[in-house]
Amino acid sequence: MDTAVKKFNHVNYLWDNEKANALGDDQVALFLYRSNILGADLRITNYGGGNTSCKTIEKDPLTNAEVEVMWVKGSGGDIGTLTRAGIAGLYTERLRDLKKVYGGLEDEDRMVGLFDHCIYDLDSKAPSIDTPLHGLLPFAHIDHLHPDALIAVAAAADSEKVTKEIWGDTMGWVPWQRPGFDLGLQLEKCLADNPGIRGIVLGSHGLFTWGDTSYECYMNSLEVIEMASEYIEKKIAEKGSVFGGQKVQSLPKEARLEKAAQIMPLLRGLCSSEKRMIGHFSDSDVVMEYINSNDLERLAPMGTSCPDHFLRTKIQPLVLTLDPNEDLSDSDAILKKLEPAFEAYRQEYKNYYDTCKKSNSPAMRDPNPVIIIYPGVGMFSFSKDKQTTRVASEFYINAINVMRGAEAITAYTSLPRQEAFDIEYWLLEEAKLSRMPKEAALSRKVALVTGAGGGIGKAIADKLAANGANVVLTDINEQALIEANATYKRDVSTYAVCDVTNIESIASAYKKAVIEFGGVDIIVHSAGLAISKSIEETTDKDWNILQSILVKGQFDLAKQFTEIVRKQGLGGDYIAIASKNGLVAGPNNVAYGTAKAAQQHMVRLLAAELAKDKVRVNTVNPDGVIVGSKIWEGAWAEGRAKANGITVEELPAFYAKRNLLNEIITPDDIATGVFALVGLLDKSTGNIINVDGGMANAFVR
Repeated sequence: MDTAVKKFNHVNYLWDNEKANALGDDQVALFLYRSNILGADLRITNYGGGNTSCKTIEKDPLTNAEVEVMWVKGSGGDIGTLTRAGIAGLYTERLRDLKKVYGGLEDEDRMVGLFDHCIYDLDSKAPSIDTPLHGLLPFAHIDHLHPDALIAVAAAADSEKVTKEIWGDTMGWVPWQRPGFDLGLQLEKCLADNPGIRGIVLGSHGLFTWGDTSYECYMNSLEVIEMASEYIEKKIAEKGSVFGGQKVQSLPKEARLEKAAQIMPLLRGLCSSEKRMIGHFSDSDVVMEYINSNDLERLAPMGTSCPDHFLRTKIQPLVLTLDPNEDLSDSDAILKKLEPAFEAYRQEYKNYYDTCKKSNSPAMRDPNPVIIIYPGVGMFSFSKDKQTTRVASEFYINAINVMRGAEAITAYTSLPRQEAFDIEYWLLEEAKLSRMPKEAALSRKVALVTGAGGGIGKAIADKLAANGANVVLTDINEQALIEANATYKRDVSTYAVCDVTNIESIASAYKKAVIEFGGVDIIVHSAGLAISKSIEETTDKDWNILQSILVKGQFDLAKQFTEIVRKQGLGGDYIAIASKNGLVAGPNNVAYGTAKAAQQHMVRLLAAELAKDKVRVNTVNPDGVIVGSKIWEGAWAEGRAKANGITVEELPAFYAKRNLLNEIITPDDIATGVFALVGLLDKSTGNIINVDGGMANAFVR
């Protein structure tokens, strides 16, 4: 077997002989390896798209007889991250025996339940609807992929003729059909009618390829995709332009980002009319070529063709009619322009549902758009979480590539609306949605935390993220932010260097949050420093820096947050991390205690003013947070030790013993207080929660 590195122009050859050889003759491990490297190239298949399989000979645990077992990606998995836990193992012969009881297209849903009777591996993931497509073909290794180039061929007018032109007699073709048992029978028939073919193109859907070994299957897939890609590039070169040429001029990059930051909270609010959504923005060259083109008006309403595309993007996008140079500073005026477009989209979606629904169709889902196009500026997507909305954007970019290729070949065709509806509202798809885990308390919310490079701020961000929020970490220390941000999984967090004494720096942090996630729902002002000095030792500089960071910073954060909140119309939470020292008069604390008291009263004032916007404003008062708190790393610890007549080394024990509960207070305790206010106490505002183990002299009442 020749496994020398191969050169491709349109796909990535990622097979590593050393890694593959280390797997030996473990065919399941090799199938998983192949799956992962195929999924690593988004031109081959996107997140969650396609499926792969292999067949091996195993010993039946009941009879000791040798039997063929098919290992296939389970329902809801992703080949790029597929592991043994994500696959199903089925008796191949039992799966094929289902042909004897199959009752036709009306029997499709029942057949999925019968897959469970074919299970060999009791640790199997639930088999997917595509299981028979693999099982009814005889090959040891099979790939079902959704490459942009192949879907372009599959979605082109005269797709069957084009398939013949590219691959001659070496590829089969079957017309569009909803995935299921009967489509497996059609693949089986296509192979029987065309023995010796290397693969099959599924009309408006994707590609099936195979091989005797994992490597041969991998190479077959790459070669078939490469041939389609080269054919399309040749057609584009012959045509000279795509999408009918440019109609709208793109704004410069920075201007696009500025426009996106201005409009995203408005779009988020409109998209969240039923449930709060998280946003994503893309202005890549591929996106801009399409959304600025003459053909956008014709192609966008046609919708996507591949089921994997429109299940994530809805059948079609909303195209805004705003001019790229529109002044977006008057939010109320822009909202009045946007609202009719959203209402029209929702009504059109309702008409689609009412026209196509059947007696047993699930209830209509959220009618708001997932993909929103602003010519000259970029493309927005909104969904339940960052991963889902990012993936929706990626899938629509796949759809753009499909349109680009199909238009170059002949002309793009999309699925009929009824076919699209039958996929979108398939009872099996509804059952899959019903099995999704319950959303966490802060899912769909975006939290910006100041001072999050470490200490209390990082603990707060950790707590909010653990309960479902997207978090935006801000701090003046970029290296600390980089390290803190690296502790989260993808699609959970981002960071922005932010000096809270500078309003432009605050604005930049908010802009990063809005571009990354669509808006902001929770602000936690944890940034600060502590200075402990007697009045005669306290300088103007000491006083001013505490007022700037703790008080003025809190004000500027709140002022800019209010602007975003009012655009979104979704309410929100503002939490100030103050201190016991804002309530208790103690020695050597005049500047710090005054600033903390100002923070606390500002919270009361903001709570009264912002209640009409459904913004809850509250305070968490820590005390004695020595372990893990950044303020105890400097002169503050020495000052507090001096004020209390003890050594720095004695401080932790001193602070633990002086509270009523005799408890050590940690950053995580403060984070729990924040979570209680933003995740549980949704009808509380203007409050102070003391997280100090019980300090009688700091009791609020």
